[in-house]
Amino acid sequence: MKHRLALTLSVLLAAGCASKVPAPVVERGTSAVPPAATAAARDLYTVKAGDTLHGIAREHGIDHRDLIAWNRIENPNHIRVGMQLRVRPPAAAAGTAVAQPIGGAGAAVEQRVLDGATPAAAAAPSLLKTEPKAGKLPYSEETLAQARQSTEAPSPAAAPAVPPTASAAPAAAEPRPESAPSAAAAATGPDGVPWIWPAAGNLISRFSDSGSKGIGIGGHAGDPVLAAGEGRVVYSGTGLRGYGKLVIVKHNDTYLSAYAHNRNLLVKEGQAVSRGQKIAEMGDTDAEQVKLHFEIRRQGKPVDPLRYLPPR
Repeated sequence: MKHRLALTLSVLLAAGCASKVPAPVVERGTSAVPPAATAAARDLYTVKAGDTLHGIAREHGIDHRDLIAWNRIENPNHIRVGMQLRVRPPAAAAGTAVAQPIGGAGAAVEQRVLDGATPAAAAAPSLLKTEPKAGKLPYSEETLAQARQSTEAPSPAAAPAVPPTASAAPAAAEPRPESAPSAAAAATGPDGVPWIWPAAGNLISRFSDSGSKGIGIGGHAGDPVLAAGEGRVVYSGTGLRGYGKLVIVKHNDTYLSAYAHNRNLLVKEGQAVSRGQKIAEMGDTDAEQVKLHFEIRRQGKPVDPLRYLPPR
């Protein structure tokens, strides 16, 4: 009896050991990067030190205005190192997806724009905002011409003429330009142009052949910036590197004057201005502080403005 019981226990133990099958070993490897992820990475560019919007656009073979529009850049003067910029058009720009519902031929068609953009945004062309921009070119006659060409926009269609009526209100008189702080002290320079100081603030930096190409005049944001002499505006925009919102006035075939770092520009290209007319508001665009950077250029070469302005 004891022998039979011992034999039975031995059989049960052997069966129990045999039922413990080791768990399978699964080898896990790194999953491949989805093709969509690599495609998305090619659409983005990370801003590095020294980059400008013009340089990034040229590197990727695109127009800098499209780069501004695709990334909704409000102030092209301030792009940060590490910022990721889209360098290919978003999917919404390629078109819209049209879904045909199941039903008869007369069933309504639902139209949806890719990437969640609005239909108006998908259909609208790229626009260049006239805000200061980081991607700019150094000051020269050639780059000035390029900047002027890039900011030119087609003129709007002429409005149909409205016949005059007896009840028509008379046209408002054009406001007179602000007087210069030192209009009475206008100085006639060696070129025959009667110059005045373009702002009332203190002189905070001087001209240097090896450094600053003009003078710095201090002040507060919004202070008036005045035309230092009579002339015509040949540039009003933000396309020249390091100048922020800039106005350039041509006084004659020899002399230009430049007014940089403004907060607002109040004149347009081609507009005639008189000496002492308010053409901008002082600001700090593309500058470390609120100031007016003022230059006088003789045949394109910067000269010391203090040789032309009246003494204070």
